[in-house]
Amino acid sequence: FINFISDQEWKSIEPVSSWFGPSSFLMSSMSALFQLSMWIRHCHTYLTEHLGMMAWMSYAVFALATLFCGLILGLVSEALG
Repeated sequence: FINFISDQEWKSIEPVSSWFGPSSFLMSSMSALFQLSMWIRHCHTYLTEHLGMMAWMSYAVFALATLFCGLILGLVSEALG
């Protein structure tokens, strides 16, 4: 890494496209999806280890939550459209 800086090899590298930059909409969305998956994993761990719920029951809770969110989004989109 020191040679990379001292020999100025960094000048020959092309900059990253704005689509893939750390502050772009695409990368922000990917970060949000990753944070959501970590939150879901945390909730699953809480349900199974702290509350003693069986794994399949935790999956059923998430499935029902997904269906409920889809129902609400569908109703909102119909009301606005």
